[in-house]
Amino acid sequence: MRVLIASTVVSTLHVVLAVVPSLRLIVTGPSNVTDVDNLFVKTTVTNTGLDSVKLLKNPSSVLSDWQTNSFSIKSSLGAPFFTGIRVKYSPELALKSGDESNFITLAAGESFELTHSLAGVYNFTGSGAGEYSFSANNVFQYVDESGQLAIVRAETATNKLSLSGSLVSLRHMQNFSRRGIARRDVGYKGCSSGQFLLINTAIRSANEYIASAITYLDGISMGTARYTEWFGAFDPTRFDRVKSHFKKIGADASSTIYDCGCKKPAVYAYVYQDSPGYVYLCDAFWVAPETGTNSRAGTIVHEQSHFVVNGGTNDHVYGLMSAHALAVSDPDQAIDNADNHEYFVENNPILS
Repeated sequence: MRVLIASTVVSTLHVVLAVVPSLRLIVTGPSNVTDVDNLFVKTTVTNTGLDSVKLLKNPSSVLSDWQTNSFSIKSSLGAPFFTGIRVKYSPELALKSGDESNFITLAAGESFELTHSLAGVYNFTGSGAGEYSFSANNVFQYVDESGQLAIVRAETATNKLSLSGSLVSLRHMQNFSRRGIARRDVGYKGCSSGQFLLINTAIRSANEYIASAITYLDGISMGTARYTEWFGAFDPTRFDRVKSHFKKIGADASSTIYDCGCKKPAVYAYVYQDSPGYVYLCDAFWVAPETGTNSRAGTIVHEQSHFVVNGGTNDHVYGLMSAHALAVSDPDQAIDNADNHEYFVENNPILS
C-alpha cells in the first residue's frame, strides 16, 4: 500500500510539473482606419499561469516584428491579399543555438506588448473597403520541462475594424519597385566571394532537385512512399497542383537575385511572395549543407515555391516531423506548405 501511495504521489507531482502554460492574447487597435498605411495594431501576450514560461519568438508569431502572415483578417467579401514576408525558419536550430535573443521569458502575470504595422503586409484592394473581423495567430511554442519545444494556444478573441480610403500601402508599392521583380540572370547583392561560391553550388543543386522532382512526378499516377510521406493521401487534383508548382519553378534559381544582407539567427532565407526573382539569404543558410535535409539547395526550392507565380506556398508548419504530420492530418495544407516541397525534393532519407 505504501508503494502505491508513493507511486500516486510521484505521478501527481509529474502531472503538476507537466502542466501546459496558460496564455492570453489581446489585440487592440482603432475601430476605424482611413488608409491602410495607418493600420497599426498592438498585441499583448500575458502569462496567466502560475509559473514562468519561455516562449520562442517564431517569425510567424506576434512575438516577432517580422512582417509575416500573423493575423487573420476577413470580411463578407473575402480576405485581403498577403504581401508580406515568407520565411524559412528552424525552431529546432533556434533552440540548439543557445541564443537567448530567440526567446522571451514571461514571469507569472507578466505581459509582452508589440505594435505591428500592417502597411505592406496586406493588400485590401480585392476585398474592398468596409468592416473586417480581425484576430491574431494564437499558437506559440515554448520550452517545456524537458528542454524541448512544445505548443500552447493562447486564449484570444476576434475584433472588428472598418477600413476606408487607400486599400494598398504606398510604402509597399515603393519598396516593391525598388526590389524589382523582372526575371533576369542570376545576381548578387552584398555577398562576399565565399558566399558567391556557396550560392552558385546551391543554385546548381536546386535546379537538379527540381528537374529530378518533375521527372519523378511525371512517372507516377498513384501514391508512392515518397509522395505520401510529404503530400499525404493521393488525390488527382492535389497531385496536379504539386506537379504544377515544381514545373513553374523550373530553373528559376538561375534567374534570381540573392541578397546576402540578412543577419538573423535560425533563419535560412525569406522572400516577399509577390516579388519573384529576389531572395534574401540569412545566417542559417551559410552553415547548412549543400544538399540533404534543410540544405542550401532545398532552401532555394523552399523560397522559390513561395512566389505567387510559382504557386504561392505558405509556411503552415516548420521542420521534418511537423511537415510529415501535416501530410497525414491535412493533405490540403501539406501541398500548400513550403517545407513539404523542400523535403520532397531533398528526399533524405531516400524514399521511392
